[in-house]
This record gives sequence, C-alpha cells and structure tokens, in this order.
Amino acid sequence: MSQAILQVRDLHAAYGKAEVLHGISFDLHAGEVVTIIGPNGAGKTTLLGSLMGLLPCQGKLSFEGREIHELPLEERVMLGLSLVPERRELFGSMPVEDNLLLGGYRRMRQGVSNWRDELDHVYALFPRLKERREQKAGTLSGGERQMLAVGRALMAKPHILMLDEPSLGLAPLIVKEIFNIIETLKREGVTIILVEQNARAALAVADQAHVLEMGQLGLSGPAAELANDPRVIDTYLGAAQRKEN
Repeated sequence: MSQAILQVRDLHAAYGKAEVLHGISFDLHAGEVVTIIGPNGAGKTTLLGSLMGLLPCQGKLSFEGREIHELPLEERVMLGLSLVPERRELFGSMPVEDNLLLGGYRRMRQGVSNWRDELDHVYALFPRLKERREQKAGTLSGGERQMLAVGRALMAKPHILMLDEPSLGLAPLIVKEIFNIIETLKREGVTIILVEQNARAALAVADQAHVLEMGQLGLSGPAAELANDPRVIDTYLGAAQRKEN
C-alpha cells in the first residue's frame, strides 16, 4: 500500500481539563474512505476538529509527509484539508452560488485561473443546487443545505474531505441520496474521513473503519470486516443485521 496521506499518532484533545481523546492513532491513504463510528459523546466531532486545527491537541499529525499539528486552521485549509461540519454553517442570506464560490477561496488564493470551472462539477453532482443557484441558502431544505455544504467544500478540490454526520436529521430518502453522492466521490478518488452515526450506511461505503468509544479506538479494520463483527452488529447494527447474517 502507498504512503499514508495522513498519519495520526497518539492524538490527545481536551476541553479545559477534561480530556476527550486519549491517544488516537490511525492512517489515511489517498483515495480511501475511512469512517469513524461510535456513540454520542465518544469524541467523533472532537477528532475532526482536532485534525482541522479548530481545537488544541497533543500528538503528531503528518499530512503528505509534513508535520501539521502546530499549524493553524487557515494553513491547514490552504494545504487541502476541508471540513463539512455537522451544523453546515452556510451563509443563509447569500445565494446558493455565492456560497459555492466562497468555497473556491483556497484555489483563488493559489492563483488557479480556472477555479470557477469547478462549479460545473458541483452542479453535475447536485442538479438541485443548479436549479436553486440564485435562491438564498437559508431558504433551502435540510437535504439541500447538506448538499450545498458538501458542494462548497468540493469547490476547494480538497486533498482530504471530512464529513461530520452528513445524514443527521435528514429523511431516509435524502440520506440515501447523500450516501450515493459519497459513493460517487469515492469513485472519483476523493479521500474522505466520514464521521457518522448511521453505522450501516457508513460501513457500506467505507474502505476502512474505526470504532471510537470513550475517546479511544476500540476496533479498527476493513469496513466489510467490521460490518460482520458480532460486537459491531450487536452495538451499532441491531437485530435486523443479526438475522441477515
């Protein structure tokens, strides 16, 4: 296997004196989808925040061979890390297309002359966004806002795309659509870290998986193997999965 694009070693993170992450270590390879599953309060969102530089942390983070654990958020963004937060954090009073164009800031700053062309790719992935490109983001449905948040992140052509609970609060049909988009991005070679409570859907789309419990990684391995692990089935997939197996 090729050199890992991201190496996380002995990562610790805390809110004040309360440590939330206790020595997290894992690798992420280019083109992989890695999912982090676990219960509420396990530290999944804290992990993504630590990787992005939103939270202070201790340990070692290496991105494309460069140590980045002391770099601020802005520099990590310029290197190609992109996070779609659980709250989406769109500019509600601005049109859809303006929100998307803001996502291209990194490439504009880098002097990429055709950075706006990525709009065509985003609109191909999310035709509804093209239909609503002049509509204010705050008037979109929950599913459309999630699509816009992902599309805005893709405008940066990130080296690593981090998705925090992309299916949270969405209707089942929209959840299916969101995961179809993740499948498409995977086929296109986008490297993704997916934090998701919908363990069944996450394990189905991921290459590798980690179970985060009480701030520590308990189980790790190929997603297909974890999907068949009795401990994962009992805790995260439920009785229906036991019957299927």
